[in-house]
Amino acid sequence: MRRIHRCLGLALLALALVSCHQRTDKDKGGVLLTISSFDGLAPRVSVNQAGGIVQLGRITLENFPKDPAAATSNLEDIELRSFEVVYTRADAGTRVPPARVRGFLGNVPVNGNDIVVNLDILGVDQFANPPLSDLLFENGGFDKETGARSVQLNLALRFFGRTISGDTIASNTARMTIEFVP
Repeated sequence: MRRIHRCLGLALLALALVSCHQRTDKDKGGVLLTISSFDGLAPRVSVNQAGGIVQLGRITLENFPKDPAAATSNLEDIELRSFEVVYTRADAGTRVPPARVRGFLGNVPVNGNDIVVNLDILGVDQFANPPLSDLLFENGGFDKETGARSVQLNLALRFFGRTISGDTIASNTARMTIEFVP
């Protein structure tokens, strides 16, 4: 009898562990905010000619219901509130510019999209700090950490918002790489 209880206990524990790893995104909010495409990004940027800004030409954001068969309403429209860009190195360096977090207003209707044009994905805060500031002519024109005459950065872009019904939403992450030169 004890053996049966032990086996039942182990079976229940295994079931509990499996159910912890199941997809639960249907429990919070009924929509997904997706960066479906982007273009208009220069793969190589001169920090001395950029004017303190790098823009992403065009971004398409889409709002999909998590359950395509479910009925939808405008309460699932997403009000955009902010975006962030986080930087990592794609080369041998470790220093990165500070993350760019900015307020952003927009609306992505359920089963629809919003097109964002000329989003500033790097600004003065990023250009004024190492490693990008090292590449300015007045600072020597090379990365002081690696000695290289270029810096390659990976950029990770995400948008944040809320549905009209109040559910907090974050988009998927769009990734891109830019090489910065003097």
